Amino acid sequence: MGLSKLWLGSARSGAYLSEEHVAWLALLSPLMTMVFYVLPASVQTWTSLQFLPQAFGYLSLVVWMRYNTHVGERLGVVAIHVGQGIRWGGVTGILLGTLNTSVILLGTPRLGWDIEFLKETPHATLPMFVMVPWFIVCIAVCVELNYRAFLLGRLTVFLTERLSHVHVENRPARRIGAIVAVGCSALAFAFDPFLVATFKHLHWIALWDGLVWGWLWIRLRNLLAVIVAHAVEVVILYLMVRAALS
Repeated sequence: MGLSKLWLGSARSGAYLSEEHVAWLALLSPLMTMVFYVLPASVQTWTSLQFLPQAFGYLSLVVWMRYNTHVGERLGVVAIHVGQGIRWGGVTGILLGTLNTSVILLGTPRLGWDIEFLKETPHATLPMFVMVPWFIVCIAVCVELNYRAFLLGRLTVFLTERLSHVHVENRPARRIGAIVAVGCSALAFAFDPFLVATFKHLHWIALWDGLVWGWLWIRLRNLLAVIVAHAVEVVILYLMVRAALS
């Protein structure tokens, strides 16, 4: 059985949903990530296997949707909060985009790390008019639906249930569950096999991105906010790094 009641929204909303089922499905994607890294190094180069954790994430999401009601609310798809999502997401994206651009273009070379490989990534080889904004927005939607709305959201439910023994009104348990879930989802995101293979040592940037986006989703329960934050940040990064390396 799932939670007797599911807390929805920020601490101020006070909204509840009915019982949630099979939240444990969110564990499958991180598990596949761990399995990937125990495979032989030669096998880890297979692109098809690099997408295995994400595939499990989307498959788990589909199965989870079949067992639950109020799916939109649980994932943070709340149409009446469009303005909130754009404001918070825009500001967060600009701040992270500026920070991470500085880290890549100024900090990384000082450490003696190469960034020239970015010219050869799949993102760099696509035409700019395809990447900005269309492909970047599509990536942001898919990634945030998987890692924040599903993985983070369901881990929060699963951990809160374990900590509170089904009493979701237990605020300390909810808080601890959310903190642990944010950390776990950020690690799963930063160590996604395809992301690591593509961005090499720069994949660590995804860790603090995941922590910030995770906090934003927990705070607002607004999927649009993290999608906008992700898209705005990547647009800034893409344009600035492309210009610097051209």
